[in-house]
Parts: sequence; structure tokens; C-alpha cells
Amino acid sequence: MDIDLGARLKIVRLRHQLSQRALAKKAGVANASISLIESGHTSPSVSALKRILAGIPMTLAEFFSDELPGMKSEIFYRAESLTEISGGEGISYRQIGSAKAGHVLQILYETYEIGADTGLVMLQHEGEEGAVILTGRLEVTVGESTRVLSAGDAYYFNSRQPHRFRNVGNAPCTLVSSCSPPTF
Repeated sequence: MDIDLGARLKIVRLRHQLSQRALAKKAGVANASISLIESGHTSPSVSALKRILAGIPMTLAEFFSDELPGMKSEIFYRAESLTEISGGEGISYRQIGSAKAGHVLQILYETYEIGADTGLVMLQHEGEEGAVILTGRLEVTVGESTRVLSAGDAYYFNSRQPHRFRNVGNAPCTLVSSCSPPTF
């Protein structure tokens, strides 16, 4: 699914009755950054987009959600309808369902290519998260604990603890994760 980030950002900004300058000020970024993104001249990093959306406020999942206000919520989702909401080098996060304001649960279908890593800087956010590994091997570090998990293994932890994920196997790793409250 191709998404025009600039056009989507402009629609969201206008729905919230913000000028480019007002959004830039609230998000703590240069006015030119908003203009360049909306015009399609640059594509923001995930962290830059999160910072910009915090000025609205809106999560990444809400931003990438295809469900428009007033539409009936879906119950069933085909694989091709899952929304790619983020990712990094070799990592895919595909959201199941939309991220309407007020949802308390986020479910993701995640794929880590061989060697993919969330990075040396550990992740940390409010809430809890858990997952079941479907295929491959994933090294999960939570605080001082590290474990390599394989198909059928699972994790569950308070996500205020620093954490990191890394594919240490010789094949892609897939998993279904859940986070409450939604963090993307």
C-alpha cells in the first residue's frame, strides 16, 4: 500500500486547523521541514514524523490508519489490508485494524529480516507488550535479561523497561505482537 506522507500530513494538519508554522512550533521543528514533507520534497524519518505528530497530538498508527471518522469498524482483515505503520532497516510493522482514538490495544504483524535490529538505543514507553514468535529466531532484551526465542515461544513485559529486538537467526523472523496502550 503506497501512502503519500506529505498529502496525508497536510490533511491531518488542516483537520486540526493548524498552519504549517503552528504545527512546526508545537512539534519543535523548523517550519521548512513541514513544508518540504507536505510538498513531497523530503520524507521524514520515523522519529521525525513521531515528533511532528506529537504536536497535533496523534500517534503514528492513527496517522497511517486508513479508517476515516464515521466509518463502521472492520472486524476481519485480509493480509493485504494491513497497514505498514513504521519500520526500520529490515523491520516491518503491519498494523491489524485501525488506530482510532480511544483504542486501548494495538496488534502488529512484525517481520525482522536476517540481522535486523531495533538498535543499540533501547526502546522504552508506557504500557505493556507481548508477542508470540511464528517463524525464525528473535533475541529479546528486556532490562538486564536477554533470551533467544524461536517459533512458539513468547514474551510479555512492562514496556517501561528498556528493551530491544534483534533477529539472530539465518531466516526472517515473524511474530504477532500486542501493545497496550498503542505506541505507534
